[in-house]
Amino acid sequence: MASEEHSVAPPKMPRVGLFVTCLVDLFRPSIGFAAVKLLEDAGCSVVVPSAQTCCGQPAYNSGDRKDARGVARTVLRAFRGLDYVVAPSGSCAGMICEHYPKLFAGEPEEAEAEALASRTWELISFLADVMKVERVECHWPARATYHDSCSGLRELGIRQQPRQLLGSVEGLELVEMAEAEVCCGFGGTFCVKYPEISDSIVSKKAENIENSGAELLMAGDLGCLMNMAGKLQRRGSRVEVRHVAEVLAGQQEEPAIGEPAKQVAK
Repeated sequence: MASEEHSVAPPKMPRVGLFVTCLVDLFRPSIGFAAVKLLEDAGCSVVVPSAQTCCGQPAYNSGDRKDARGVARTVLRAFRGLDYVVAPSGSCAGMICEHYPKLFAGEPEEAEAEALASRTWELISFLADVMKVERVECHWPARATYHDSCSGLRELGIRQQPRQLLGSVEGLELVEMAEAEVCCGFGGTFCVKYPEISDSIVSKKAENIENSGAELLMAGDLGCLMNMAGKLQRRGSRVEVRHVAEVLAGQQEEPAIGEPAKQVAK
């Protein structure tokens, strides 16, 4: 979110609340651990409030403003007193930054919602734009491509930041797929309400991924990644799918999204 508050220099060691997100918590906790590593390496003190819950986006996008406010109030309480709130998801960060002020307009929590929006960031944007991280110490030999998720790109202006940091990863060759900025067809509840349209969109995305020659696909939103990974697997593709934070943190021991967990020898 672009604002005067977002341009203020961070404290010497900012206290950052990690907004884990529902999908990361339930399906890919390794993204949360990667986020903690990247934030701590950047000089942040990381707090993970146990009372946090969904950002309220599913209800909000479905037109259920009452329940969305109820869920969002829990988020407001959980992240009080922190310098920043950071989410490894442009979608959830966009919900807080762009939609909380509208959701609470005219409500008693309006000022608090606006204050939370002003200090909430998507993870990679926070590292690059606030903490001024220019490179990471990581080795990942692969030919890779990056998908620009809709909320991060269109609501938060995230495009160059992940490419900048990925460019510092030793051994990683970053190639651009065709139509990298086009939706993957996930859209949260959209893919459930309109499965045929969603499948058509993700099929085209999968073609572009494969035609790029990449062996690794990255993005900043787990929902998009799960959607694309599912389609790629159904096509028999060998392209690995990972969250950008996992790559920047060097978490090569984790199986790719959709792959079975590695068996530990007894």
